[in-house]
Order: sequence, then structure tokens, then C-alpha cells
Amino acid sequence: MSSKETQNVLIHWREEVPEDRLAHLIKDATRSLVRALQFRLTEHNVSFGHWAFLRILWAQDGLTQRELSERAGVMEPTTFAAMKAMENLGYIERRHLPGNKKNLHVYLTRSGKALKKVLVPLAEEVNAIGTKGLTELEIRTARKVLLAIIGNLAEEEAAMEEAERRLPSTRELSRRINGGDA
Repeated sequence: MSSKETQNVLIHWREEVPEDRLAHLIKDATRSLVRALQFRLTEHNVSFGHWAFLRILWAQDGLTQRELSERAGVMEPTTFAAMKAMENLGYIERRHLPGNKKNLHVYLTRSGKALKKVLVPLAEEVNAIGTKGLTELEIRTARKVLLAIIGNLAEEEAAMEEAERRLPSTRELSRRINGGDA
């Protein structure tokens, strides 16, 4: 976001719709945090999409592609494409465990592991910039509020699943909107 775009966002929130829905404010804050991190990651030839998978693998190496998809909250084809790209970059290797030809497990290479020392400080820098001027209490309160929102919405989603209501795929939703069953 350019400086002018940033100013427009701030004017929007402070003057035009200071009481607008929290979801919109969170979306704009997320967009700003993501962009700030993207700028830093690209300096090290890492895409933001790969960042999520690297973070997961730094915490637990050797997961299957399906487990990575679930933890990252993305569809398996997205994970497959990312793993292929990350393998080509030399960050991961995929292999079958002995006696299991079905599941591919993903392991960080030495290069993928080394990225942690370079990239984590960049994310910490973005967090520090984003929370500049806030007290520790304000940061703890923001975390508490956001975690409560996440928890409340997770409970709501679980209740929907129990009621056998599900989110339709993009393709299914498009068919519904266009009135077709094909």
C-alpha cells in the first residue's frame, strides 16, 4: 500500500466510518501486516505463501501434505503447488516413509531450516512496527480480544458442522448463483 493509500485507509477509519464493523478493521490491519512482511520476505526470495508452510515445518518437520494443508488452512492442491515450488527452491524434500508408499512426508532441507534465523526476525520486526506506541497491556488486551473472536467463531463453525451445514465450494456456489445444477 502506498503512503497515499495508507492515508486514505486511515481517513476512512478515523473520519468516515469510525464505528464500522470490527471485521473490516481486522481485514485492513491484516492486509497491512501481510504486505509489510511480504516486502521483507521477497528480499530473501520467499513468497508469503511459503512463509506459512515454513512456520509449520519449523515447529514440526515431517508432516504429510494433507496435514500441512489442514494446519495452514488451505486446500490440498494449493499445498501441492507450494510444495513443488519449495522443493525446486531447495527448501524442502518430499519422501515416503519406509513401508508407506501412499503418503508423502515433507521435510525441511538444511537451507529451509536456515531460513528460520533470517525470516523470523523479519516477522518480529513487522510486529514491533505494527504495535509501536502501544503498551504491553494494550497488546495483551488486543491478543485476548482476537483470541476470543477466533474461539467464538470456531465454536460457531463446529455447531454448523454438527448441524451438517457446510461451506460450499467456490464451484458449487457459482452453480447456485447461476441457477444451474451442472
